[in-house]
Amino acid sequence: MAAARMGGDGGGGGALHDRVFRTLRTRIMHGGMVPGESLTLRGLAETYGVSMTPAREAVRRLVAEGALTLSASGRISAPELSPERIEELASIRALLEPELASRALPRAHMALIDRLELINTAVAATIAAGDAQGYLRTNLEFHRTLYLRAQAPAMLAMAETVWLQLGPTMCKLYGRLNRTEPPRGHRLIIAALRAGDEPGLRIAVRADVTQGLRMLVA
Repeated sequence: MAAARMGGDGGGGGALHDRVFRTLRTRIMHGGMVPGESLTLRGLAETYGVSMTPAREAVRRLVAEGALTLSASGRISAPELSPERIEELASIRALLEPELASRALPRAHMALIDRLELINTAVAATIAAGDAQGYLRTNLEFHRTLYLRAQAPAMLAMAETVWLQLGPTMCKLYGRLNRTEPPRGHRLIIAALRAGDEPGLRIAVRADVTQGLRMLVA
């Protein structure tokens, strides 16, 4: 679906490029591009209704975050991750996310747990519909909702950068999983939160965030 046009550039180039950056960043994180898919600056400018300058600046920032690659010829694309890179990013998730969950646990009141249950219901609905992007979006919403309670913004920002780099690969992975129900890890995470089980929570989060990715390098 084409993005809404953002109006002209007059006097608001910085704000425009930031909106293009954030919209495209979300698209990539949620699997809206597949590995190897190409973009052009002209196409981005037309899609978002801006000039080439905001589109170029948004791409520059996404290349710096590892979400896009820029070849010597100027080709912009979603990266094809090597097995070694997938393993590295899975290992980063396995280190960061259990720590975020552990820090969130003391603030995991019933309202948060109920919210996670609702999100997991939405995850199930996207799986039933075969909606890969919806699955990625709701799955990340589940994790982000929990991790926000950790009150560790720098750590969460690092986790989100990893999610961003993995977005196209995660969309590719979805097609291999043939899921018919929500990830078992989500249920274990919720159960550990209800029980106040910090070691169990760490184990559940670590398994949930790495199990699927490691299928790609098996």
